Amino acid sequence: MAETTQRHVVCVGDSLTRAQVSTDYVSMLRARTDLRRFRFTNAGVNGDLAFNVRERLDGLLDLQPDVVTVLIGTNDANASLTEKNTRKFMKMKKLPTRPTLEWYRANLTSIVTRLAQETDARVALLSLPVLGEEIGSQSVRRSTIYSAVIKEIAQAHQVAYLPLHERQIEHLQSIDHRPGTVFRDGRALSATAAIQHFVMRRSFDNISDRRGLELTTDMVHQNTRGATMIAELIAAFVVDDTQRQQ
Repeated sequence: MAETTQRHVVCVGDSLTRAQVSTDYVSMLRARTDLRRFRFTNAGVNGDLAFNVRERLDGLLDLQPDVVTVLIGTNDANASLTEKNTRKFMKMKKLPTRPTLEWYRANLTSIVTRLAQETDARVALLSLPVLGEEIGSQSVRRSTIYSAVIKEIAQAHQVAYLPLHERQIEHLQSIDHRPGTVFRDGRALSATAAIQHFVMRRSFDNISDRRGLELTTDMVHQNTRGATMIAELIAAFVVDDTQRQQ
């Protein structure tokens, strides 16, 4: 019996996808027995904004994917929160302009347009995970606003929309979550989480628990619960892709 050719899934994103300082949802997908027919490529780059993904899109197109999932915008939303964050991201990622919602919209639209025009891949855009865990806070509202743009672009370009943001909000509301750590700009929470993980050998989930957090380790990067939500949404989309091909 001839072996079935594996379909190639490329997961595009930032550090949430790269998973050096976040629970690895791409590895979760690779480990699923129902997805053995698929080959997953982790195309995450730490710190990326939608602009950076747009700039490296040629390399992603060269991978000749059958399926592309895009989880990008957390850094765009975070960069637009405060002047401190704006300066940090402009310097770190060599941005040509200040990050704004409309610039994000333009960059994500360009990414989706090229994927549609230059590949035969099925494309899915994920809404953003919560930025912070306090419902109603400025940071969570910002991730909601950016997620609404993602949904608009997905609908306008007739690609799939995977409601990660909505799922995380619903979960936090269902348990009446009150985070033990408040969101703040800068890199202190992420840096200390990295130290705890790589130097003190604490798991991401242990770091999250110590901080009274439900989905993240540092208000941005995902613990196992948050990453599982991402993996489940992508797995359902990928399986649906298989059924469409039959």
